[in-house]
Amino acid sequence: FIMNFKNFDFYRNIPKDLTETTSHGALLSICATIFMICLFLLELWAFLSPVISSDVIIDPSTEGLLRINFNITAMDVPCEFAAIDIVDVLGTRNENVTKNVNKWQVDANGVRQTYEGRNREQRELEHDTHHDLEVLKANGIHAINLDANTFSDYITSNRYVFVNFFAPWCIWCQRLEPVWEAFAERVEADQIPINVVKVDCVANRELCMKYRIQAFPMLKLFREGKPFSDYRSDRTVESFTEFVRSTISQDEQMAKLSADARELELKQKEADNTEHPGCMMSGFLLVNRVPGNFHIQSRSKNHNLNPSMANLSHIVNHLSFGPILSKQAIKELERIPSGYFSMEKTHAVDNYAFQQDEYHRTFHHYIKVVSTTLSTNVNNEPVLAYQMLHSAQVMQYGEEDVPEARFSYDISPMAVLVQAKGKRFYEFLTSICALLGGTFTVVGLFNGVLSVIFKSKKI
Repeated sequence: FIMNFKNFDFYRNIPKDLTETTSHGALLSICATIFMICLFLLELWAFLSPVISSDVIIDPSTEGLLRINFNITAMDVPCEFAAIDIVDVLGTRNENVTKNVNKWQVDANGVRQTYEGRNREQRELEHDTHHDLEVLKANGIHAINLDANTFSDYITSNRYVFVNFFAPWCIWCQRLEPVWEAFAERVEADQIPINVVKVDCVANRELCMKYRIQAFPMLKLFREGKPFSDYRSDRTVESFTEFVRSTISQDEQMAKLSADARELELKQKEADNTEHPGCMMSGFLLVNRVPGNFHIQSRSKNHNLNPSMANLSHIVNHLSFGPILSKQAIKELERIPSGYFSMEKTHAVDNYAFQQDEYHRTFHHYIKVVSTTLSTNVNNEPVLAYQMLHSAQVMQYGEEDVPEARFSYDISPMAVLVQAKGKRFYEFLTSICALLGGTFTVVGLFNGVLSVIFKSKKI
């Protein structure tokens, strides 16, 4: 049985007496060994280093909503008027979205200042409705009309002046007019040391632009010819009276302080009243996965916006689509060659300023969003990212229209699949056997040829 079993031996040994060593055979053996070691190392490196490949497929996502992450600074829109709307082709329209939105006041240089809050909606102000303007005017007009020629002298010659900047066409100004006249009568009757006046911004456009009147009505308190405080509370006679009494009382208490303390208080008051013309909005929106847009514009529940002062110059600090990527995921994605994927394309508009010095003009943005699934590590879950292509152009608005900074997006139906493809272990073993066996065979044939040549010379 043992003798029969040995007949299956494919690797039968040749007696040493029948073999012959040669110098050229030794040289070829050394070269073959070095060559096979190099091939083995190269094949091992290829096995351990997967090849990156990309394919274009139909977007497999079944999610109904897409997340938009943003941080945008509107340089000339106060936070009280800054609003974000969402519109899409399905007919969805969400106005003044506040959920998951934070707001900060910014100064003229775009530096973040006071935190305005999160998920904060505009409050509807209370209005007095029981005043009859004709009856009030029967006793004379107590709220004096000022114009560009008389305004400067009047506010400098009176210590406290409370001004109503209005427009005749403004519905809120029309509702306020009898209340303002009744308030002026109350001030005069109670002998409150303040002057109540009003300015028509249609007839005195340059004057209102000087004081940055962006909405009507705008109520400002002047002290010794300088803006002292803006009024933004309820529009009732009682609220107006309480405001002016409190402001004058605080100012009188400040006058009783020592010079150093008064100077400190005045600096603090000046810092609190520093003009913060802009608003930084940060957060995220959840939108339908269909073409649409979100836009930033000025809007108020209690004012009519002044179209001649609407300027939507803005800075895109950050804009991206999809879930926030972890630091580890970002680190992995940055290793992918730029020909397959670029992290910069996931936030292609970051830190770009879109400034427009002319009124009634603003930028509209057009963004093509491409879903990208990246699977570069077999040990980790695939990472979903969204690359974008961006373009922008300036749009002209009519003189009576309030411009908006619009960000239109279109989600591509095709998706990019980037994945690492490596050899399986059995493929690696097969390649090693082929390379080593092939090298051994070829060198053996070459050695046989050399042996024949050298033997023929000896003969």
